[in-house]
Amino acid sequence: MATKTEEKTGADKVIAARNKNLDLAIQQIAKDYGEGAIMRLGAEKIVDIDVIPTGNILIDRALGVGGFPRGRVVEVFGPESSGKTTLTLTVIAQAQKRGGLAAFIDVEHALDPQYAKKLGVNLDDLLVSQPSSGEEALRICETLIRSNSLDVIVVDSVAALVTRA
Repeated sequence: MATKTEEKTGADKVIAARNKNLDLAIQQIAKDYGEGAIMRLGAEKIVDIDVIPTGNILIDRALGVGGFPRGRVVEVFGPESSGKTTLTLTVIAQAQKRGGLAAFIDVEHALDPQYAKKLGVNLDDLLVSQPSSGEEALRICETLIRSNSLDVIVVDSVAALVTRA
């Protein structure tokens, strides 16, 4: 019968072999795709992420960083009437409260300004576009992104981004 020391040694051999194989795989990925293509997450300093709070503490907590990260694409999806537009409007309101600028690309042509106002959106400072096609919506969005002037751009909704006939 094997002693505990021998069992541990056997387990150590398995772990060592696994780590060696993993190191070889990482080296191959770096060779094929360049340094930085794969890395250990804990090996680098974690950068603080600037966020825009959603206005809902539970959602901010669930997101793990306290809101929507600035400079990132965030997709909010869910069933019809589940609160997607409400959430994005509260994010706009939070950004505006912090001096930020926002745009709402209303592809569905369904934005209710009075509801947005009740959620805290400053309508005077909100840019709104109601494009006639998906291409137009995306071109407007791209132009706004390239301006590097806005804190939030909402496209409502991606499902309504249909192409011209």
